[in-house]
Parts: sequence; structure tokens; C-alpha cells
Amino acid sequence: MAKPPTGLIPILATPFTSAGELDVRSLHSLVEFQLDAGVDGLAVFGMASEGFALTEREKAVILHEVRRVTGPGLPVVAGVNGTSTVTALEQARAAADGGADQLMVLPPFLSKPAPDQVGEFFTDVAAGGGAPVMVQDAPGVTGVTLPAPTLAELSRVPGITSVKVETPPTVTKIAALRGLLPDEFAVLGGLNAQALIEEYDHGSVGTMPACEFADLLRPLLDDLAAGRRDDARAAYHRLLPLIHLGVRPGQAWAVHKEVLLRRGVIASAAVRLPARPLDSVTQKALNEILDDLPLPSWRAPVTTG
Repeated sequence: MAKPPTGLIPILATPFTSAGELDVRSLHSLVEFQLDAGVDGLAVFGMASEGFALTEREKAVILHEVRRVTGPGLPVVAGVNGTSTVTALEQARAAADGGADQLMVLPPFLSKPAPDQVGEFFTDVAAGGGAPVMVQDAPGVTGVTLPAPTLAELSRVPGITSVKVETPPTVTKIAALRGLLPDEFAVLGGLNAQALIEEYDHGSVGTMPACEFADLLRPLLDDLAAGRRDDARAAYHRLLPLIHLGVRPGQAWAVHKEVLLRRGVIASAAVRLPARPLDSVTQKALNEILDDLPLPSWRAPVTTG
């Protein structure tokens, strides 16, 4: 079984053309940007990917193209958000067959599972999904609470190898988990790295933020690992305003894509309903943040036919 992913694993945005179609050229550019940044893995079909707005055919294309650009060596994590065991297994098998190394699995959330059903659901997906499972602990999205003892029980299920913690405050949950989980079970932080350094201080072995500033997080994490804590903290505090804007309800997807567009990584900041285009209030905030945090252009903007 593949080891759980660790380190810097951005959640890829899904580029669309201005007409709303999947933009494969921009997707290639986005993956190349992440590789240039030195990421440790990539994730697709997460919340920051607008995974809720993608067809199964589009997911297959995205996974194929991401794997084609990365090659076989980089871990690729695929989000699974099925609303039942049957639909989650269908998504999981498709992702595993398409080249995903790990499955980031949300619990069912339309009809919320009883506590005893949570274990049954994740056990079934781990047994039949075709790849190791990362439990996505994201009650803000699902309304499903996964207490630390429940996650400890899941850590003993064959095929479940990691958890992405998105229960705020993430650092408190991570600290509580670290004493309950086996050493080989990976704990990663989410919520766009809002508590990144604290998460690493208390037992996280990875972070899964949005993808527009991976090149700024790489040296920050390297400084932290090398004991250059003051440098890491200074870089992190410069980045925090953009991190916080990137979780603004209803606007997060537009923020991620607008930054990528301005940096020359993708050709359009188009989003799909129910995501919303950048509003004037958030646009003003983003302009001011980027005035204080000038981000280097990556390449000349790509164009779509």
C-alpha cells in the first residue's frame, strides 16, 4: 500500500474557459506551475477545485491530464464526495482506475450518517475503493462531526492511512489526535493553511491549501523544517491576508482563480454556479492585498482557442 501523502499538497483549481468549458491547456499550465514550485503532491476534486460542479467525464479528463503532466512519481490525491456508500465507491474506483494514489473521502452529508454508520461507510470505501483513504474531516462543508475518538477508530481500519483536519480550530484537533493515532497515520492540515505553523508544531505532517501561492509556501516550509523559524513566521504573516481572503464564503473560488489569472498561470477566472464571480468588495480587498504582496508572474498568460 502506498504511504500516505505528506508535505505541501495543493488543491488544484479547475480552469474553465470564459464560455465555461474545461480548459485543458490552462490545466497543464497550472500543474506545471505547481511542479516548478516544488510541491510534494497534488489534489484534485476538492472543494477548492469546484469538484461539486464537475461531471464524471470531466473528472476523468482532469485526472488523466494531471497524471500525464506529473508523470508517475508525484502523489495525486482525488477527492470523493459521494452522498452514499454506493456513489462514493463509484467515484473512488473511477479515481483509482484513473491514476489517483490516494482518495480524500468526505462522509455522506445530504442524509447525515448515524455515528455507527460513519465507521461502516469509511470501512466499505477503504475496502472497495481501489486506493488508500484519507478521511476528510470537514464539518463546515458536511455538517458531519468526526470526533477525535471516532478518527482514532478509523485509523485502525485497513486501507485508511491519513486524515485531513478541517475542524476549526484545526490546531486543537490536530494536537488532540496526535496522542490517539499510530505514528504512521498521517495528519494533515486544511482550511487553506490558516494555522499552518501551529499545525506543524503540534503534529501535522502536511498541508493542503489552495494552489495560487504554492511557490511562496515551499520556501516557508523549508525554512520551518530547517529551524529558521523567524524567517518562516515572517513569510507566513505576509501571506496571511491572502490566505484569509481565499476562504471568504461564496468568493473563495473566484479569489483563487483571479490570482492565478493575474500571475499568468491560467487564461480565465471563470467559475461555475453555485460559485460566484468576484464581487466588487472582494475585488477591492484583493487589489489592496496584492499591492502589499506583489506576486511574480509565472509566464505570459496562456490563451484558449
